[in-house]
Amino acid sequence: MQMESCKPQSFFQDIRSRELNGFRVRKRPYSGVDSSGFSEVGAVAVEHNGFDTPPLAVSFCKTSKNSHILAVSDEDGYVSLFDSRRRHPSFASYQENAEKARLYEWVAHDNAVFDVCWIKDDTCILTASGDQSIKVWDAQEKKCTGMLMGHTGSVKSLCPHPSNPDLVVSGSRDGSFAIWDLRGGSRTRRGDIWIPSTAVVKGAHLSPRMKRVKRAKAASMSITSVLYLKDEVSIATAGAVDSVIKFWDTRNLKALVTQASPHSTSVAKERRLHGISSLSQDSNGVFISASCMDNRIYLYNVLNLEKGPINSFSGCQIESFYVKSTISPDAAHILSGSSDGSAYIWQVNKPLADPILLKSHEGEVTAVDWCSSELGKIATSSDDYTVRVWDMQSSCSSSSRSPSSIRRRVMAIPNMEPRNIFMHEEPLSSTKDSRSLCPPDEAADQLNSHNPITMPKISTPESQKQQSFSLELDLQETFEKTPDAALKSPASVLNPPPSLKRKTIRDYFLVSS
Repeated sequence: MQMESCKPQSFFQDIRSRELNGFRVRKRPYSGVDSSGFSEVGAVAVEHNGFDTPPLAVSFCKTSKNSHILAVSDEDGYVSLFDSRRRHPSFASYQENAEKARLYEWVAHDNAVFDVCWIKDDTCILTASGDQSIKVWDAQEKKCTGMLMGHTGSVKSLCPHPSNPDLVVSGSRDGSFAIWDLRGGSRTRRGDIWIPSTAVVKGAHLSPRMKRVKRAKAASMSITSVLYLKDEVSIATAGAVDSVIKFWDTRNLKALVTQASPHSTSVAKERRLHGISSLSQDSNGVFISASCMDNRIYLYNVLNLEKGPINSFSGCQIESFYVKSTISPDAAHILSGSSDGSAYIWQVNKPLADPILLKSHEGEVTAVDWCSSELGKIATSSDDYTVRVWDMQSSCSSSSRSPSSIRRRVMAIPNMEPRNIFMHEEPLSSTKDSRSLCPPDEAADQLNSHNPITMPKISTPESQKQQSFSLELDLQETFEKTPDAALKSPASVLNPPPSLKRKTIRDYFLVSS
């Protein structure tokens, strides 16, 4: 089903909109699911010229008009694009399904492609390979438009800037992460466009013991996952050496801003170190999930990193760095692969509840992905040489609308002229709305609460001026009386009071000594 296009805003952009335009951040629909909620809608074989190959990365298109297109990269260096909406007869083989669903395929690298991501409204694809390079591809023409060279090890992870698709961060097995600007570059004699990195941080995740060793093992220093955070200036990185997530400010990469870990420093010294296989963030940038090699997935709030993870999820088996996990765009669920051959889905606000198990694969389930525009649609890949698409819309979702197309009407700032900012509204129960907006540790407490929708009030120009003046006094009094609240308020990131000089999310991070 074609979804309406709506570019998601980050958590911080939503706060700015709320303060300037007088409406709240958008509501996220909540869908309860059980083990019977997800159904497999298609499975395709990953093979070329009659030879099977294990898939390594999967990624749905990001725009709603192309959300049904799924990119798959594999160990042989191919990138394949499949139509995930195509239905397959039950008697057809996975190879027959692949022939019908495949839109394009081409050899992107002469080595394994470990990560793939869409940029520039799905017109371009980035591929990260074991040949130590990153390539930019025109998705329609299947033509390489740029080569990012500079890493000295396999490139394991990619993430584009949240608002500027020309900026990309990558992580490599050589222990470094690099930032790239696709607008630069020079043409080689062969006609290829070679793009150098604009910044590199080497040895980003070396342990103190490894720093004393001149030639550290590549596997121990590898960067396994990178994220460009939604504040547009911060980067999160994770490695194979331990379960620490490090946060960096792109304007000053000489030292990390802060770090987060499931365990305190003293406890970590006594415990066995476990690496992180993948990081992910929701569409608003509030939460970060980390898939750890101790068979747990940890959830962090980016504004309270010093408190450690707010929840952890267990049940799956993460026995290799190929097993990935990802949080859903609406931050309601976490999807993970597993070495036991199943995919696992947890509800974020019920971390202790039994996860949903998707049992169809016959090998280790590795890369997974959520479709950002079609609610409840996911893809899983496995060492059984197949990629499977699952959907819960038909049985569990009361609405097939995109999360970003649903709005809740609230009272506007009195001195603003009325305008139609709530497009395509439809009634929603207040219980579902309040449940989806709450942080995981508070959502359960508000399941029975009722927040009636407040309609805009009609008043005369004189009363509007009085209300506006009183609102300004109330806000001023609040900041004067509660400086601690002002310090903790995410709104101060974008619009701080005069006494506070906070400008970015960096101010909420504890600077490492």
